[in-house]
Amino acid sequence: MGWLLPILMATFGGALRFIRLGSPHSVVFDETYYVKDAWTMLMTGEARNWPKTLGPANIPIDTLFAQGDTDRWLSTAEYVVHPPIGKWMIAIGLKFFGGADSAFAWRFSTALVGTIAILVLCRVALRLFHNLPVALMAGFLLSIDGLGITMSRTGLLDNFIMIFALCAFACLLIHRDRSVAKLQAAYRSDSQKRSAKFIPVTSKWGRHKGGMRFVLNETGPTIFFSWWRVAAAVLLGLATGTKWSGIYFFAAFAVLSVLWDAWERRKAGYRSWLLSGLWKDGIPTGLMMLPIWAGTYLASWTGWFMHSDSYLHSWAAENPGEGITWLPETLRSFVEYHRQMWDFHTTLATPHSYMANPLTWPLQTRPTSFYWEELNNHPGLCSIAPGSKCISAVTSLGNPLLWWLGSACVLIGIVVAAWVRQGDWRIWAVLIGFIGGWLPWAQYLHRTTFTFYSIVILPWIVLAICYMADWLRQNVKTSTYHWIVGSALGTLALVSLFFYPIWTAMPVPYEFWLVHMWFSSWI
Repeated sequence: MGWLLPILMATFGGALRFIRLGSPHSVVFDETYYVKDAWTMLMTGEARNWPKTLGPANIPIDTLFAQGDTDRWLSTAEYVVHPPIGKWMIAIGLKFFGGADSAFAWRFSTALVGTIAILVLCRVALRLFHNLPVALMAGFLLSIDGLGITMSRTGLLDNFIMIFALCAFACLLIHRDRSVAKLQAAYRSDSQKRSAKFIPVTSKWGRHKGGMRFVLNETGPTIFFSWWRVAAAVLLGLATGTKWSGIYFFAAFAVLSVLWDAWERRKAGYRSWLLSGLWKDGIPTGLMMLPIWAGTYLASWTGWFMHSDSYLHSWAAENPGEGITWLPETLRSFVEYHRQMWDFHTTLATPHSYMANPLTWPLQTRPTSFYWEELNNHPGLCSIAPGSKCISAVTSLGNPLLWWLGSACVLIGIVVAAWVRQGDWRIWAVLIGFIGGWLPWAQYLHRTTFTFYSIVILPWIVLAICYMADWLRQNVKTSTYHWIVGSALGTLALVSLFFYPIWTAMPVPYEFWLVHMWFSSWI
């Protein structure tokens, strides 16, 4: 049931993502970059430039592209500011589901990974809380959230970072559980040796701070290696190969995983747990994961290395004596390309009507309008108001109550972990998504950023709610717990049902759309 019910939950969430996936049949928001890049990469191996308009009538190229006129790219390689993995993922859908004239095809991959994320999150929650209803609640909340739905129905890159980071996190959780089993088995064996010696230590951590306990006068086995940790490094390399923000997830997850191992060494009963954990596991983990992560990222640029006409491929030959001169020409050009990408990302401050301060992302105060069109006829829900203007919209707005509740649960969870569940390692499982996916953006408050970037922390918003639900499950009456959780889930589901039409471009009367704009900042 731990697999069957999460699969059924993912099927439910997948239906919300795949039904009418081809609507709107238009190039939406930043699909103008990533979808056309994916198509030219599929056709030529590298992203190519496109004209903005064509013909005497100056027809926008995106309009022609959506109509199936997809061979108008230019011969010159495009200056792309994100690594290739996400665009190759979009290209998979273009390859197998109808080509560039199919909006379903160019959104297939994002919808698929958005659906898979529901299953993965269910399994992560089950591993964390060992309670199937709580795990299913995690999948349900991810299924019905508006940001999860809109980002799964749009051909952008951020959903791929989310799935790679979430899967890497799941791998590190499995590694942790196997490390715990290994440490416990080793402790049982070591403590039964005739030469075993126990020494007293003063506890400096948790609720027993200041107390005396006895630990085994050994440091325990080395537990840094597992194939799950290798898989996590590869997945985080793929996340970085989608957008550079994956670097922060790699750093946060790697450090947390090492600290988890060290803490479990302490719980098992070995001495010098922190020092020996860092020495025996921390340094080897870094030496193992860093090359795998970097190698995966480098491999994601294979197409750039293979094509001599890729952007800046010949820069070193054309600029002798510039750059890092001791590198081979191709690598010198590659480094220069990355230097230019870095300059772009760190200086991007172009005003945009939907830009949002990263500090406000968890509160969803400035959602992004992906699509807006006034319809001449009155299809769908517009038929109920024939005298009203009919519109179709895609507003990338999370379920506001879910995000507000999740943000509150993060803060409450920290207090609970600090005062009630002292030493509870799971609170860090909740916080790490914010540390890796949101907190680093605080250094780029001047940048042009958008609220939909926060899709990468949505799984951890959900886990924060599940963390508090698990605490309630163990600390209040069963009937009270069921009433609280049932009321919350029911309310959240009704809010999602209310917003679903403006998440999915359903034709609705203008007044219907307007009643969803609770704040002026949402318009």
